[in-house]
Amino acid sequence: MYRYIKGTLEEIGESYVVIENNDIGYLINTSQNSINILKKDSKYCKIYTHLNVREDEISLYGFSTQEELDMFHLLLLVSKIGPRVALGVLSAITTTDIKLAIVNNDAESLTKAPGIGKKTASRMILELKDKIGDNINMSQIVDFDNNINDDYEVIEALLSLGYTKKEIMEVLNKINTKGLQTKDIIKNALKLLAIK
Repeated sequence: MYRYIKGTLEEIGESYVVIENNDIGYLINTSQNSINILKKDSKYCKIYTHLNVREDEISLYGFSTQEELDMFHLLLLVSKIGPRVALGVLSAITTTDIKLAIVNNDAESLTKAPGIGKKTASRMILELKDKIGDNINMSQIVDFDNNINDDYEVIEALLSLGYTKKEIMEVLNKINTKGLQTKDIIKNALKLLAIK
């Protein structure tokens, strides 16, 4: 119903913000990550929203980025995860870290969020792996200590050869890519992958 709300940031609470638009103050439940971003921004802001309607309550959830809202929607698809738990997850873990944890079957990282035990974390991985797998922006999740010259052709090439994202990232973190051309990085990566 509401795609986003633009307005003046009037109040910041522990897990909510109040945005004024046309003399109406909208109380929007949000994550700690969004609150931190909104604190840095100016008084005028844009919040991407989700209207949650239940028998006993109508509430707005909103986020400072479309990516965080998309992750919120994905989390709601997991059985036994409601808006409050999804909000807790997004407050404790960044969207990039959630994606990495799901892709790498890392249930331990997901249990850092309040209300997420090992069973729920495993369910999240199981139910979201297919939905997240192809929607990951590699530039967001590759955590290189060295510079890969913003060339993601290497990753795409290795993915097309059947290697997993986890294997590729582990190997690329071991390669000093400075001054190397794409084909040389791929050759070095394939050598290391063959040893594994």
